[in-house]
Amino acid sequence: MDTTPASLLERLCRPDESLAWERFVELYTPLLFAWARRIGLPEQDAADLVQEVFVLLLRKLPEFAYDAHKSFRGWLRTVALNQWRATLRRKAVPRSAADPDDQPGPEAEAFWEAEYRQYLTGRALAVMRAEFQPTTWMACWECVVHDRPAAEVAAELGMSVGAVRAAKFRVLTRLRQELDGLLD
Repeated sequence: MDTTPASLLERLCRPDESLAWERFVELYTPLLFAWARRIGLPEQDAADLVQEVFVLLLRKLPEFAYDAHKSFRGWLRTVALNQWRATLRRKAVPRSAADPDDQPGPEAEAFWEAEYRQYLTGRALAVMRAEFQPTTWMACWECVVHDRPAAEVAAELGMSVGAVRAAKFRVLTRLRQELDGLLD
């Protein structure tokens, strides 16, 4: 068995990677749903669109070749928007005033990018949290998010300073692995 950790996108190319698909769906369903709601779809239509996007991704991702010089987020957003447009054509529903065909300016692109990164990182942290002991998670959280010194966190949690630093290292290393290839 290959023990080299592959990125999530690489694992999705293999048909026997059901855990990778579960993780992908867990990470991206809320983001796709938020994008669908942002273009003005009511909740039920947004849920339908997300489902249609995943059906399409089941076909496309096994053939997808990740290119570190291109944006996976941009590709995924294009897939979602194209699926929305296809649905509009099928239903012959007029587009809303918030039509994403309008060329966004640099401010809008920066917003989409920042929102994507923040969302995906937060979602990955929520998914990963169960993988760690509560004190390990809290030690990292307090040091990184609340910018507290390791000695202060160690005293509060009854840990050594070295254990706090090790906890921070383990959680952040795992986060980097989780997001490998997704924050392009």
